[in-house]
Amino acid sequence: MPRIHIATDGVRNVSKRKHFSAFIPALLALLTGLIVTSAWFASSRHLEHEKIDASFKQNAAIHLQTFQNELDNAIMALRAINQLFVVNPSLSREQFLVFTRPLLERYPYILNFDFHRIVSHAERPAFEAEIRKRYPNFAIMEAGEQGRITAGSRPRYRVVDYIEPMQGNEAVFGFDADSQDGQTAAMQRSVDSGQPTATGLYRLLQEKSNQRGFLVLMPLYRPNANLHDVAARRRALIGDTAVAFRAGDLLRQILSKTQLLNAPDISISVYANATPDEKHLAFSKGNKVSKDISANEGVLPHWLFYNQPETVAMQLEVAGNPWQMTVSAAPEPFYRANNNALYALIMSTLLSILAAAYVYALSSRSRRIQLLVNLRTAELQLSNQKLNDDIEARKQTEHRLQILESAVQSSANAIFITSASAPDYAIEFVNPAFERMTGYTAADVIGRNLRFLFRDDQHQNGVKNIQEAVRSRREGHAVMRNYRKDGTLFWVETYFAPVKDEAGQVHHFVVSSHDITANKRYQAELEFQAGHDVLTGLANRNLLDDCLSQAIAHGTRHTHPVWVVSIDLDRFKFVNDTLGHKAGDMLLQAIGHRLQMAVQESDTVARLSADQFVLVLQEHGDDHLTLATMQHIMSAVAQPLSIQGHNFQQKCSIGIAIYPTDGDTPEILRKHADIAMYRAKESGRNNIQFFAASMNAQALERLRLEDDLRNALEHDEFLLHYQPQVDLCSGHIVGMEALIRWQHPSLGMIPPDRFIKLAEETGLIVPIGAWVMRTACAQNRAWQLAGLGYLRVAVNLSAIQFAQQDIVKSVASVLEQSGLAAQYLEIELTESLVMTDVEQAIGILRELKGLGVQLSIDDFGTGYSSLSYLKRFPIDVLKIDQSFVRDITVDPDDAAIVVSIISLAHSLRMHVIAEGVETAAQLAYLQRNHCDQMQGYYFSRPVPANEFELILRQNKSLPTEDA
Repeated sequence: MPRIHIATDGVRNVSKRKHFSAFIPALLALLTGLIVTSAWFASSRHLEHEKIDASFKQNAAIHLQTFQNELDNAIMALRAINQLFVVNPSLSREQFLVFTRPLLERYPYILNFDFHRIVSHAERPAFEAEIRKRYPNFAIMEAGEQGRITAGSRPRYRVVDYIEPMQGNEAVFGFDADSQDGQTAAMQRSVDSGQPTATGLYRLLQEKSNQRGFLVLMPLYRPNANLHDVAARRRALIGDTAVAFRAGDLLRQILSKTQLLNAPDISISVYANATPDEKHLAFSKGNKVSKDISANEGVLPHWLFYNQPETVAMQLEVAGNPWQMTVSAAPEPFYRANNNALYALIMSTLLSILAAAYVYALSSRSRRIQLLVNLRTAELQLSNQKLNDDIEARKQTEHRLQILESAVQSSANAIFITSASAPDYAIEFVNPAFERMTGYTAADVIGRNLRFLFRDDQHQNGVKNIQEAVRSRREGHAVMRNYRKDGTLFWVETYFAPVKDEAGQVHHFVVSSHDITANKRYQAELEFQAGHDVLTGLANRNLLDDCLSQAIAHGTRHTHPVWVVSIDLDRFKFVNDTLGHKAGDMLLQAIGHRLQMAVQESDTVARLSADQFVLVLQEHGDDHLTLATMQHIMSAVAQPLSIQGHNFQQKCSIGIAIYPTDGDTPEILRKHADIAMYRAKESGRNNIQFFAASMNAQALERLRLEDDLRNALEHDEFLLHYQPQVDLCSGHIVGMEALIRWQHPSLGMIPPDRFIKLAEETGLIVPIGAWVMRTACAQNRAWQLAGLGYLRVAVNLSAIQFAQQDIVKSVASVLEQSGLAAQYLEIELTESLVMTDVEQAIGILRELKGLGVQLSIDDFGTGYSSLSYLKRFPIDVLKIDQSFVRDITVDPDDAAIVVSIISLAHSLRMHVIAEGVETAAQLAYLQRNHCDQMQGYYFSRPVPANEFELILRQNKSLPTEDA
């Protein structure tokens, strides 16, 4: 006994000596955790800061492009006004007012448009006298020390002759612009280059505040002058057109369309110079350059605790002058924008502390166990060794049984044991998981055969597999349908294992079942809701919405934009109508494959409808989404391809909506991308449009117009106007062109250029065109029966109508129903239409010609006809486009083109009709050059049927050269 006491004291003394050593591993674990935490926090913050900086630069670039586009549009308006003076040198003040008024409404940031006229000293008295007829006190003025004074004598004056709006700009009217230093240098550059040129910033004459402004000037030269060099341009100068801006108002109104202007922590400065210079400051919001806390960095970098993107300095061009815009952001604590790094710091610190505590507890427990083992060993050495062996063996057996029982009771799988005695194979034990899974208690099932779990569903393959395994006394596996106590079905995966005695005889079976109902249901849902398009293998609408939702969530977490791109193939319906749906399907498959190859693997490509595709694009690392990305995709689509022996270069129209700027849900983003895509198609197709808020109203208007257009035929809202076609030899009317008009019940008369294109896009042009032909033929026949003469009626045929397989039968049917002889119907086709597929066009034209109708090519000269093909077409008439007729008396080039077309047509035994004849001089020129017929406002504008009938009854005619 004394020895045992001594050993115990020795163990306790060792414990006291080693107790302090338990702190050392815990302290090392804590220090290691804190070091890792610090590194993790720094890495997370650096990544967040780089993302914020990249996003800030991208947004600033987008807003800069918005400003550049708006300013370019305003300068384009100046070019239009300048061209107006070129076309019409005698432009009146009223015409100037009418032309500039919509431009001023469209660009509210424009202060005024004006026209400077060059007046020599000798011309001054007459010029002032002429203006005084309208403005009694008018005189040429110049800048003096006290303001405006009467201009002194000098060789020439550059006088503000026209200015709109006049209200608010009276001080500028009559002012000699050359007397103001701010314009002289810019005007000289503009005259020498012939291009719009901006002045520097200065206080405008009409300005009443301290705000500075600038002008953009564009020279106006004498008509038909030789402008081959600088000296010639200076000699030919007769004036200039100009647009004036208040610099601050201009920039404020343009930038108000972006998010930069309203952001309180964003500072913007715009300089009318290539470098930032206070004397050239045009606009400033906030501090010119926000304070950069990185300048005061100490031991730790500033980005560790603050978010502040680098100041962005960007160049733009204003009418040939370089400007600079700087955008900067105020610093803010990092946790306001993103708490990920903060959460990482807190969680990692807590984990480090917990790890240190755990190491300490583990170390202490290990030492306590060691001491206890030593103590127990000392005591057991005094006991009988055999008894120790028996006790140890019993403990091991009990331990194994406890583990086995615990495993069975706590298992998530249903486990039960059945007897191996046939035929009952009675259940002898079930675990709690069996009771939870089936709803039966142990008392309900003990002594029963497991067949009750199958109910009436005994003939399933899984049951047969189990019965076979039981009979053969071997392991078995099956997937089966089971039924709970309440009758509900659930799927299980079951394993059978026999239990053998020492003699190898099976006396029980152990059965384990796992509930796989959720897996079965999910598999069924996947099979039911297929996520891909059958034709192309791309994602369908369901999968697209899911992928777009995930992309939005990812973009939100990482502050990355997500681009939703709506792509519509241009003129795809024409491929389907001409080559058939099989060729169209092959084209769609090829385009779908090209789109997949043009984007990243993690991006989504979906097909929603016949020829509409949608892309979901995300930024990857430093790879930012730009306009160049979209141009790459557009180029990939436009690569040449061959289908059924036909070569194509498929173009497309693209609309883009960006998350989160243009929406935050898949539905809104897809809708806005579609709206932008429709704008791209309206803008001439084969271009890219980003969504803008103003497009919503236009899309609603287009949707309303499209809906009304579908009902217009049913509601009898269309009517035809007729424009006479006059023989230039006899002066008599020989035909008329039928032109459709839409009398909308609430919008009034809608011109064709607003709805014809929409009708072509929606396919409504086919029934509308059929109505035009039926109505025109019936009306012509009615006039013939009324004794008003046998005239030819011309009806336009669209490309979609021409591509219809039954077009020839349709025309024949109309002639038969109306009773009109075929020779009195003329079908007009555009030059580009017949050149799309020449061989097919020749076949259709010959069939139409076989009916006896007349054929004409409209707008001749604006397309790309080849003479080798033109002579093969059975054409009767060429119609000279009005763009050539308009200037035949003033433009030698247009005159030469008209004469060439007349000569070409006559050599091919065709007649010629000149469109858009509006003056006697044009008519005389056409008569001198033997043009056959004309139509235009000079004789009559298009008129309703009743007014045209009155013209026929009055026997209106044109005076001939003989008369």
